[in-house]
Amino acid sequence: MFRRPRRWSDLDQVERVDLYTRQSMHVVLWTFTATVVVLAISRGGDGPADTALVIGAVIVTALASWVLVSVMRIYPDTGPLAWSRITPLALAALAYLAGVGFTSQGQVRGAVALITVLALSLAVGGLRDNRVAAGLVVGSAVSFGLISGELSSATAGAIFSATMVFTARASLWLYRIVRDLDAARQAQSRLAVAEERLRFSRDVHDVLGRQLSTIAVQSELAATLVQRGDARAGARMLQVRDVAHEALTEARALARGYRPVDLDSELAGARSLLCSAGIEVQLDVDVVPRGWHEAAGWVVRESVTNVLRHSEARCVRISFKDSTLRVENDGVVGGSAGPATGDEDGSGLRGLRERLQPLGATLTAEWVEAGWSLAARLPGSGPDGATSTTRPARNDHAQRGTV
Repeated sequence: MFRRPRRWSDLDQVERVDLYTRQSMHVVLWTFTATVVVLAISRGGDGPADTALVIGAVIVTALASWVLVSVMRIYPDTGPLAWSRITPLALAALAYLAGVGFTSQGQVRGAVALITVLALSLAVGGLRDNRVAAGLVVGSAVSFGLISGELSSATAGAIFSATMVFTARASLWLYRIVRDLDAARQAQSRLAVAEERLRFSRDVHDVLGRQLSTIAVQSELAATLVQRGDARAGARMLQVRDVAHEALTEARALARGYRPVDLDSELAGARSLLCSAGIEVQLDVDVVPRGWHEAAGWVVRESVTNVLRHSEARCVRISFKDSTLRVENDGVVGGSAGPATGDEDGSGLRGLRERLQPLGATLTAEWVEAGWSLAARLPGSGPDGATSTTRPARNDHAQRGTV
């Protein structure tokens, strides 16, 4: 089916540069050839020679345009060369030079040399092969020297050929830069989308994972109370409902793309969650630089989630001292504290470490006596250079939830 050519206004910037570069090189080739032919004929010549000049110029220039299309298509590569196109051009140029150039006189003789050198240099000169460029320059010098019999003409031929080769390479080089910049822009856009997806997946893991763990713990406690006939089962289920509503609210905040992390809220939520699971909590967090509040919130959230999922802890201690936030727990199950397999580089901790590293923080997880310790080194005042903010001293007495 016939496809309607696209208008200039329908093209994007890269397509416009592409069209301009391709068309301008063809325009230069044909315009220069036409100018040389007209000048040669206008300055006096005989009829047969002028006819041969025009016919040969049209054939050689048409073949040069044909080759130029292939060279521009493979740029910046040097191959595979379209020998099925280059060979006819080379043979036609030699025949034109020998059959018309050497047998004619005056202006026609020089015009043939100019047209031949122009066609070969502009069509093949765009190849990124210095051997090709050197061959064109030397061949042009020889052609001009044989046509005129003068050394100055040979020098002029070499300069003219080098100029055409430079023109072809510079045009294609600039077009290549535009294409590379557009590809980089597209890659940057795809990277931004991938980073946003990664951020969202991490937030879902951190936020909803903790909330679902809370629901699981509270539901299990409620089931235990129901089996005992304890009236507090209803209160526990109401807590499950509240947590579910909170999870829904946070999920909507994640969907909107903005959910600030508040360290105080994370610590309060961690204490409430652990106490509801019957785990003793000790908080010793006094001064945390404001710039590290969000990162510290990540650490607390991930640590508490791992304690609930992968341990039978009876006591958890969260402390901040000497620029190190430490979360320690006992009750290791089968040699596992954080990740279920005991591998300290589980997906949650690995993702947390990847988030902290660009901020200049480090994360280490290790076995301690009868337990597990997660330590985050948060040096200085934070990645944003914020000053330290002192909150009311917190050295809470141990709290333990009961059933």
